[in-house]
Amino acid sequence: MSVLRDEPYGRCNFLVALGGGAEPASVVAGFAEVSGLGLEVQYAEYRNGNDRQGTVRKVPGLHRVHDVTLKRGVIGSTDLFEWLRRVADGVPDPRDVTITLLDQAREPVLEFRLLRAQPRRWSGPSLDATSGTSVAMEELVLTAEGLRLE
Repeated sequence: MSVLRDEPYGRCNFLVALGGGAEPASVVAGFAEVSGLGLEVQYAEYRNGNDRQGTVRKVPGLHRVHDVTLKRGVIGSTDLFEWLRRVADGVPDPRDVTITLLDQAREPVLEFRLLRAQPRRWSGPSLDATSGTSVAMEELVLTAEGLRLE
């Protein structure tokens, strides 16, 4: 699905599908921010005993997917909190979460897929009576076993 072009895409046009059998049409509210997408490979240093060079070889080992943070305005839906609550109660609920980057015409151009993602942390809004018109935001941190770009 990746669409190549000369100019970079904007970062403000995206969709998030939380998986779990839910259809995209059943999403209650859109997310305002997605951060933390990343993949890291750990390397082991190795040197043969008979190697004449005084340098080590870098051998790829385990990889780690960074935790991803989703933020959205509070709208009264408890779906994010309930997902974490079920996992905290001992019911694993891994899902493939898809973040789709869209172009200006709202056509998909790149898809980030978090494989077997589960909620790690939920944070409710900071409430402040003096802040005026600020939006109450909730935050969900996901941990995943894999990351694919399509």
